[in-house]
Amino acid sequence: MVEICVGDVPGALAAEAAGADRVELCADLGQGGTTPSLGAVAVALRTLRRVGVRVMIRPRGGNFVVSEVEEEVMRADIAAIRELPNPHGLAVGVVFGALTPDGELDLPVLRRLIAAAGPLPVTVHKAFDEVADQQAALDEIIALGADAVLTSGAAPTALDGADRIAALRARAGDRLRVIVGGGVRAHNVREVLARTGAREVHLRAPVHRDGREATDGAEVRRVVAAVRTR
Repeated sequence: MVEICVGDVPGALAAEAAGADRVELCADLGQGGTTPSLGAVAVALRTLRRVGVRVMIRPRGGNFVVSEVEEEVMRADIAAIRELPNPHGLAVGVVFGALTPDGELDLPVLRRLIAAAGPLPVTVHKAFDEVADQQAALDEIIALGADAVLTSGAAPTALDGADRIAALRARAGDRLRVIVGGGVRAHNVREVLARTGAREVHLRAPVHRDGREATDGAEVRRVVAAVRTR
């Protein structure tokens, strides 16, 4: 399973055309990804034909501490996404995270956000990598009912954190999907999968073109080919 993080609808279309299985739709990738406009999500659901779509729910860049007002915004965004037409029956989900000022999972906020998501699958994003005790945090995320967690094993890259990711996967078993991200590219994706035991990878495939960042369809194709031929 190859998930491509994209910053706009053209990037999502490029990722789909290149064979990706799923896209994570964001805005402002320079800030690590924030909530895309409702219009962007609506057009993505109307124009994509095959890929799963995960929508980032993050009202701002910076830290992952969620204020009361920010939580209200996040719940409103989730509610709006749930109401959008999905004419092609795409697998739609949401991505978010929340930490306390002490760097632990903010369980009350996460519980309310997951409840707001209802039937939409939830991925807890790499805020998870800032938690000191990832094994305990993994159990908490499972208990909350999330569908997946994105991690580099709290390391700069997935290869650096491969041993920890493998341990997290073993602990999660079939209870939670562990998506591996962080420095994943076509030249190393097979090693990432082999060392972590992962079945899903997450990456950006940026290319600068015409004065802006776009999604590199050629790199996506190389990653997809490497994953499917290993």
